[in-house]
Amino acid sequence: MVIITLQRDKCIGCNYCVEMDPIHFQMSKKDGKSVLLHSQNAKGFFTLKSPNHAIVESCELAAKACPVKIITVKET
Repeated sequence: MVIITLQRDKCIGCNYCVEMDPIHFQMSKKDGKSVLLHSQNAKGFFTLKSPNHAIVESCELAAKACPVKIITVKET
């Protein structure tokens, strides 16, 4: 299982995550912050759980590119 988490309220809208992984991230037209697609919100933490380990590399690129370090990727 792969777990990707985005702490959206701390997003500065730099768009780096979208550039690195446009399949899982996009920018909101409402507030200019990043959105983790197909995720569940729990108190400002948006989480995507996937059994597909092929997404790890692109999500880790997005996490590393984030200047405020609000994206985490964990494999279990």
